[in-house]
Order: sequence, then C-alpha cells, then structure tokens
Amino acid sequence: MVKHIVMWRLCDEAHGNSAQVNARLMKEKLEALSGRIPGLLSIEVGLDFSCTDSSADVVLYSEFANKAALETYQSHPEHEALKPFIGGATRERRLVDYEC
Repeated sequence: MVKHIVMWRLCDEAHGNSAQVNARLMKEKLEALSGRIPGLLSIEVGLDFSCTDSSADVVLYSEFANKAALETYQSHPEHEALKPFIGGATRERRLVDYEC
C-alpha cells in the first residue's frame, strides 16, 4: 500500500474567492474523486482550524493499492482537471509519498 499526503497553504484570495471558500471547494473536488480512479483505496481531505503560523490550510490523505496506482491517479484526467484550480489557489505545497 502507498500513502500519499499533501498539505497546502492557500493564497488569501484566488479565483475571486477567499482562502476559506477555496479550501472548501478543494475539499469537495478532491473527495469527489473517491471511487472514480482505479487503485485509489481511500481519500480524505481536512481543513485546518488551528490557524497557526506553522499550519497548512488543507491536507489530503489518500491510500493507493501500489505505486502504479498512485501514478495512474497523478495522470488521470479527473485529477488533472483539478490541478489548475488547486495550483491557482496555492502559495505553498508539501507532500509525502511512502509505502507501508
């Protein structure tokens, strides 16, 4: 199994929305991928409420059957379609992929 974790810090404003609105939209769009991409076993998106200087705004936690499934996800058209929105709303992105 492969775990894929991504954290984003969002721009204060992007796409005509506040960071809070964009965070909710990211959550909806990412969670809508559930059951739509082969090998994606689970997906969860959390929105930060601590609002500290070291906090990210949004976190993605997802599990894949294997590395090939993660690669499929990365290039899947439905995932690709989200990248312009997420990239345009993001000021910083961190990720960790690991096998367990």
